[in-house]
Amino acid sequence: MKNETDRRGDPFDERAHEDSYFAVQEHELMEQMKTEHQKIEAAKRQALLSICPKCSGKFVKYTIQSLVVERCESCEGIWLNQGELDEILRRQAAGPFGAFIERCFARVEGAKKS
Repeated sequence: MKNETDRRGDPFDERAHEDSYFAVQEHELMEQMKTEHQKIEAAKRQALLSICPKCSGKFVKYTIQSLVVERCESCEGIWLNQGELDEILRRQAAGPFGAFIERCFARVEGAKKS
């Protein structure tokens, strides 16, 4: 009887690992396709975010008091993201002295980050 653990004499079968090879190739291809699909969906979402919900015009971004707001080119509507109105109202309530203090601290924070 031939020893089951000694297989040095058996010829090498090139097709023995064919299924696992193609499974790995297929998995890599599926991951590439999934990544590409996610990029396309992200681009679609970004395109929808840059279109005015009222008139379907394009947004132009403006920086006002270090906040970025979007303004529609067609209907000239101004659109704010979540929390931006509260921030504008907070800054307005602080008055000129509050704006001065905020500018002073903003420069200090910017210097620390650099």
